[in-house]
Amino acid sequence: MTAPAYQQMIFVNLPVNDLEASKKFFTELGYSINPQFSDDNAASVVISDTIVAMLLTKPFYSTFTKKEIADSTKTSEVLIALSAESREKVDELVDRALASGGTPSGETQDHGFMYGRSFDDLDGHTWEVVWMDPSAIEG
Repeated sequence: MTAPAYQQMIFVNLPVNDLEASKKFFTELGYSINPQFSDDNAASVVISDTIVAMLLTKPFYSTFTKKEIADSTKTSEVLIALSAESREKVDELVDRALASGGTPSGETQDHGFMYGRSFDDLDGHTWEVVWMDPSAIEG
């Protein structure tokens, strides 16, 4: 019996203005908070088995960098893209984000084989949600 293949993970660290409001926003999107890696300075948002968003208060975030923290409502520091299993799931997640206080970001992208929409979270971080027809990937 062989050991399962290693699953590389990604931890996206994001500075936030109001940790409690951000936790509420992401739980309203259907994600959970891992209390083992959360406290008054940080919240671990479990997006999938391999993707975690670490929401960090700005003072705590600043302990990890010597750089100035970007004002993500004015400056784009990163575009976070998540895959979705269908066009409907793209709409479902983005609509939930907008209903929970997020704002629209950019235009809907519909290329037939690929469909995407985006939103900015409460702190202005841009999240893109994209579906791609699996047959287009297989080529």
